[in-house]
Amino acid sequence: MSQRHAVVVGAGIGGLTAAVALHRRGWHVTVCERAPEPPVTGAGIGLAPNALRALDAIGVDAARAAGGHVPATMGARRSDGRWLTRTATADLAARYGVAPLAVPRTALTTALAGALPPRALRFGAAVIAVTAVDGDAVDGGAADRDAGRAIVRTAGGPAPSPDLSADLVVAADGIHSPLRRAHFPAHPGLHYLGETAWRTIVDAPELRVAAMSETWGRGERFGLTPLSDGRLYLYATAPAPAGTRSADPRAELRRRFGAWHDPIPALLDHIDRLEPADVLQNDLYDLAAPLPRLHHGRIAWLGDAAHAMAPNLGQGGCQAIEDAVVLAHLLPAGDAPRGRGADPVPAALAAYTAARLARTDAVRVRARRVGRLGALRNPLAAAARDLAVRAAPARLALRGMDDLFDGFHLPGGTA
Repeated sequence: MSQRHAVVVGAGIGGLTAAVALHRRGWHVTVCERAPEPPVTGAGIGLAPNALRALDAIGVDAARAAGGHVPATMGARRSDGRWLTRTATADLAARYGVAPLAVPRTALTTALAGALPPRALRFGAAVIAVTAVDGDAVDGGAADRDAGRAIVRTAGGPAPSPDLSADLVVAADGIHSPLRRAHFPAHPGLHYLGETAWRTIVDAPELRVAAMSETWGRGERFGLTPLSDGRLYLYATAPAPAGTRSADPRAELRRRFGAWHDPIPALLDHIDRLEPADVLQNDLYDLAAPLPRLHHGRIAWLGDAAHAMAPNLGQGGCQAIEDAVVLAHLLPAGDAPRGRGADPVPAALAAYTAARLARTDAVRVRARRVGRLGALRNPLAAAARDLAVRAAPARLALRGMDDLFDGFHLPGGTA
């Protein structure tokens, strides 16, 4: 067919954003997701101004899709409740044109999926290999029709054939990306950050929490974020060997954070009412080193598959959204005539690497460094950190976020 075809591997936020962006560029899109069905539980995601502008560039209004409740302030606190730094979100909106927004992940993925054509999503379809077909047409057979394309082999899903032919494969297959391991076998892979994290969502309107905050103790952190629908996204981190799990995560959170400042004890009461499975726990990893490039053949990597990073800046999902929008912007329109000249897709993927590799790796490195500060366990080092944060002028703290929040630009234009 004349319309270009993209296979997106993974139906997370990055993959779905890429699918929507490509669909709106005229591409035929197929999203292959290993999970048998969309998630019904999950955590929240913070959408910083850079991610909101990227979504706006493809016509996605996150506030309209998932609710527009915005916290009044955001900042960091000590475990006794004393604020170390605090910024009004109105000041962020004035500086960056839009205030940060935190939304339930499931609400955002549902909205993105709803922007795709029927049957574009294939759940239970695991991508097991991607191979290239090279050469020129010789006799008009099936291999000749696929020349210069990629063959995506899947297992499961509703497709009558396990093979898909594509002009482009978007590898949004997550932090453990099988496609990254297969096509960059010499890369060192993931680096364990020495911390485990718990995440959940509670409904606690009676607490009237109006601030997005992260509280720092000695090596432990507790964050609370008002979501766009009025609920609260909670997360906590603590140092632990990889794979450490408690029998009941609710009791573990109570043991670690029960004596911290209000409203944390009351929030733990709400967590106690949840089922243990509603409290997600994941060890924290980032990519040990940058990939040599973000593309290989007709495959483009984005999000955690491309540049897994610590969550300390809240930029993991935001950078995945930026990746997806920039990638679609650089590619030719899906319904543009193919012509007889050179295929523009390989050059577009090289341009994608040039546009995204340095920025995403800088954010990855910065997130790791910030995490080291938050995870300090030595009492003297933690006290010095807190003093330095409190002493920093608010205007300098804001200026320090400019390269993140004001850093999204479409190549050849502006956001």
